[in-house]
Amino acid sequence: MTSATNPATEELTPFPDHTQLPDSNGTFVKNWQEHPQSILLTDSITPVLQQLHPDGQYCIGQDLGIYWRLTDPPEKGAEAPDWFYVPNVPPLLDGQTRRSYVLWREYIAPLIVLEFVSGDGSEERDKTPWTGKFWIYEQVIRPAFYGIYEAKKASVELYEFIGGQYQLLAANERGHYPIPPLGVELGIWQGQYQNVELPWLRWWDLQGNLLLTGNERAEQERQRADRLAAQL
Repeated sequence: MTSATNPATEELTPFPDHTQLPDSNGTFVKNWQEHPQSILLTDSITPVLQQLHPDGQYCIGQDLGIYWRLTDPPEKGAEAPDWFYVPNVPPLLDGQTRRSYVLWREYIAPLIVLEFVSGDGSEERDKTPWTGKFWIYEQVIRPAFYGIYEAKKASVELYEFIGGQYQLLAANERGHYPIPPLGVELGIWQGQYQNVELPWLRWWDLQGNLLLTGNERAEQERQRADRLAAQL
């Protein structure tokens, strides 16, 4: 595990850390669905991550900057995925909540990065060197999996980093995309969440069972208790 206090990083002290870099680029959220969608992903996968990391050493970012180079202004050297997960890193740094994720301090790339399309999807697929989002993820940040979710099309594309570049994955027989390191599948679920009916991006286990949110698990338990009570 690499952290900001690792002796190997002491030589990099002239470079700023997460407390010294901007945690916002000053723009509005482009899509009202972004926040509930991120919460849905985090809530439902948390039990899985707690099993994978009984020591609690993992980080989830929601619209949080990943700094990959120094620029002026600093935020131009960052990408802010709508959702990402990094294994084997502390959730706090020096007792503080993360303001950003700084690659030159920690070196560990996210396992998965997800982008929620607000426009026509060209920004998320842009391969222009040094500026294109797809290029930056593929050539610099290099998460093992990169997903592009389009609610308007009720679709998701998932790429895996193989042989130095992203390969577009094919869906399985359920229309989902397995992510073996997490033991889950990613796909589209048509249903109601936070009082809105939409094609939401969600997780399933590798047997095809939907991973439930805390509220859904509580409701499922309530219904089970009601059925048992009715049998008495």
